[in-house]
Amino acid sequence: MISIAWYNKKDWLRLLEIIDDKESMPETWEEWHSSYLKVKMELISHGISVNDFVVDIDDLISYCVRLGIKNDGKARSQFVSRP
Repeated sequence: MISIAWYNKKDWLRLLEIIDDKESMPETWEEWHSSYLKVKMELISHGISVNDFVVDIDDLISYCVRLGIKNDGKARSQFVSRP
């Protein structure tokens, strides 16, 4: 099973404000969601079980601060895949 980040629509603008790689993310939640669904369906089609990891923005911020790392794609990936 693989965990992939799921962002609530209500949190999207806040997420964009707090990440260090805003330019790598879609401007709208709808754009992100479309890409998310494509990735999820691709994984499932290859027989991979997918866990939608609902990202709590405050927990993500705390995680990055605690580890002293930038809030970028690598950090978000580590955040959702931690045990």
